[in-house]
Amino acid sequence: MLRVLFVANGHGETAIAARIAQDVRAAAGFPVGLDLLPLVGTGAGAAPLALVGPRATMPSGGLVAMGNVAAFARDLRAGFLGLFARQLAFLRAARGRYDAVVAVGDAYALALALFAGRRTVFVGTAKSVYVAPYGPFERTLLRRAARVFVRDLPTAQRLRREGVAAEAPGNVIVDLVARGAAPEGAWLGLLPGSRREAYRDAVRLARVMRALGRRRPALGALVSIAPTVDAAELARRLAADGWSVAAGEDDAPFRARDGTTELRAWSGALGALFAASVATLGQAGTANEQAAAFGVPVLALGGDGASREDWYRMRQRRLLGDALLVLPPEPERAAGELDALLGDEARLARMRAAGPERMGPPGGAAAIARAILDEAA
Repeated sequence: MLRVLFVANGHGETAIAARIAQDVRAAAGFPVGLDLLPLVGTGAGAAPLALVGPRATMPSGGLVAMGNVAAFARDLRAGFLGLFARQLAFLRAARGRYDAVVAVGDAYALALALFAGRRTVFVGTAKSVYVAPYGPFERTLLRRAARVFVRDLPTAQRLRREGVAAEAPGNVIVDLVARGAAPEGAWLGLLPGSRREAYRDAVRLARVMRALGRRRPALGALVSIAPTVDAAELARRLAADGWSVAAGEDDAPFRARDGTTELRAWSGALGALFAASVATLGQAGTANEQAAAFGVPVLALGGDGASREDWYRMRQRRLLGDALLVLPPEPERAAGELDALLGDEARLARMRAAGPERMGPPGGAAAIARAILDEAA
């Protein structure tokens, strides 16, 4: 039986690895052992991948880029160096155990995956010429991979000019959007994300929705509940902020009301949420990109002008172009700008068109799955 190890360094990257693994299993026609070592987090939502190796949740949630010394210091105090050493030891011990290794994420994931000593497929999820091209050291690592897949064609074309045989058969993030039956009515999709900050961010988004409700009382919100988020804890946070919370049903584990405004927690298919949403308001990473790929206008709250959140949102703005509008962090101001946008059909149409253009076509998961099987054979 062929055995494949995925190494992923992020919650969104775990979801991407799981999606590719589904296509590996479907394309193989025979049993394939599929394992995942999550470098970030504990691997929630990894099925059909089996979790292996040491793993832990760090305070930063994996967001320590751009010289974020404070976030890295918190990770160090939480035991990052010990976790790193154990993960490295696991990968070295895995030599000969797997037929192929797949690194999903950035150059850090690839650098560690190479320690497993097998033919390695790299799936680059973070870098793009739209926001940050691969640098000289990263390109050196990429040349050591057997196959290199990146998220968009312009990035692949630049890498090929720089001596890296990169491919861009489609964006796996687009493949992640599962369809489903959409709830009736028009909604605003709220995407608080999957990290620890999701509880805080859900309350922030709900405050904007409360202010918007005074302008548009007929518009409710669907709150996406990621696999790493405890719906009961989120309901408690909303209740503490003044929302009247009641148990829900089916894909809505709870409902919350404040005057005429309704929030419905949504744990069903994201594609159904997008289909029902006139726009999304989110602090998420991958989910914001999925919404853009689905052709839904994406909005996000800015920070205080000097936070990690501002850096990340600036990066996402460059990545998604006109598909994303960053709103001020104050609920009333954000609601006012959101209300104005919802009344501007021409701008909404431009945002709907920009998302699929920036995100690219589906089909990447199936193409990468076939390449993994070729390398493992």
